[in-house]
Amino acid sequence: MPDSLIYIILILLIAVFAVMIYTLFQIKKLKDEEKNSETDKQLAAILTLMKQSYGSNAEEFERNRRETANSLNAMTEKLDSMTRQNYETILKLNKDMTESLNLIRTNSMEQNEKQTRVVDAAIAKMQESNEKKLDQMRATVDEKLTSTLATRLDSSFKTVSEQLENVYKSLGEMKELSTGVTTNVTALNRVLTNVKARGTWAEIQLEGILDQTIPNMYVKNYSPVANSRDVVEFAVKIPSGDDPTRLTYLPIDSKFPMEDYRRVCEAADNADAVALAAARKALEDRVLHEAKTITKYIHVPDTTPFAILYLATEGLYAEITSSNSGIIDKIQRENIMIAGPTTIIALLNSLSMGFRAVAINEKANEVRKLLSAAKVQYEKFGVVLDKAKKKIDEAGKSLSEAQDRNRIIQKKLKNVEEIDSAQAEKYLEIENNNISTEEE
Repeated sequence: MPDSLIYIILILLIAVFAVMIYTLFQIKKLKDEEKNSETDKQLAAILTLMKQSYGSNAEEFERNRRETANSLNAMTEKLDSMTRQNYETILKLNKDMTESLNLIRTNSMEQNEKQTRVVDAAIAKMQESNEKKLDQMRATVDEKLTSTLATRLDSSFKTVSEQLENVYKSLGEMKELSTGVTTNVTALNRVLTNVKARGTWAEIQLEGILDQTIPNMYVKNYSPVANSRDVVEFAVKIPSGDDPTRLTYLPIDSKFPMEDYRRVCEAADNADAVALAAARKALEDRVLHEAKTITKYIHVPDTTPFAILYLATEGLYAEITSSNSGIIDKIQRENIMIAGPTTIIALLNSLSMGFRAVAINEKANEVRKLLSAAKVQYEKFGVVLDKAKKKIDEAGKSLSEAQDRNRIIQKKLKNVEEIDSAQAEKYLEIENNNISTEEE
């Protein structure tokens, strides 16, 4: 039996015991009150009797008082005896209840111990069974995990091996590419550090732009003056608007002052204002000097009254055009235009549109000549049509006269007797023969 139930029963028994004790004390109190009440009543009756018979018999009053006192003593003894009996009964009951509670507690403890032993045995058995099942499950899981892990490891190892092979191949290819890039960078560095090679690179770049924009409309190494050593790298052929066969040439020369431009970039990266100003001044002087050397290629009317200085990079072109020192005006006063890779393409596209306009004008002239020739032939055709109309009018007039004569003859022959067709054909044949003989 659980300890909580025992404690509840014990509390209930104590409560019952307390109620019983309280009840006994109340009973005793009530009895005392009844006894006192009866005593008072008896005393009152005695006093009344004494008052009534005081004068006649005092001895009888005394005797009654003693009897009453004896009765009260007897009742008191009886109540005391009953109280002692009740108290003994309560003590016995308390003792019995205590013994019962002790017995119940002992039985409950024994039952609890017994149940605990049973539960412990069941738990131990369950743990043993669970451990066996867990061992079996662990063995099964280990077996499956080992199999799955081995399979996946084999697959992963195979995949990793294939990927490593691909990586090795890619590394080989990257090595080859890096070797090629290194070679190209070395070659490019060699080109850009060599003045002659640098100029050749700018010239090749300009030639590629010309080929893409205006193919077959430029010449290389053009000499504006016959038997002269002054040869410009490129010259664009510009046909005349009046005579497309007559050409005017636009000189274009490429320059790439890389050393001066590199010093400008280094000074800008180092935030050295003094060095930057000096490097920009040197670069502008170099570009102005190159522009002046191109003026010797201008030879009007064989060339345009200006030439173009091509700067090979956009950064170099932007550095010159963004200058506030008036370098652009100085260059233009030399009849030189500067252009970068983008602006040269726009300029050449404009020239290409001009070439198309000249070609259209040339075709328009051919069409005009063709229309003029057609006009002359059309005028001759009109004269012939007039003559044909006259002939047709004369033939129509002759036909009208013949129709009039035919109608007159038919009217005259209306009254002539008709013959059959066979005789008419025979007669007409004879007449025709006679006519032919006479004609002969």
